[in-house]
Amino acid sequence: MNNCLRELRGEQAWSQAELAERLAVSRQTVNAIETGKYDPGLPLAFRIARLFGRPIESIFLPGVDVAGQGRGRRPT
Repeated sequence: MNNCLRELRGEQAWSQAELAERLAVSRQTVNAIETGKYDPGLPLAFRIARLFGRPIESIFLPGVDVAGQGRGRRPT
């Protein structure tokens, strides 16, 4: 899933560690979200949206790869 978390964090001049502390997650989790390696669950996505005062859909957007398939978690 595409997101603008890195840009939002940069606007606040927060490090990944500072954002992680505010969200009660690890710095590695913040990094994984920013790089698209991890899609947060709804509770964390809502915490992120509240922290930045934005709707979830303005932060997280479904990505599409070249084959036209959705990007992110695969259904189990």
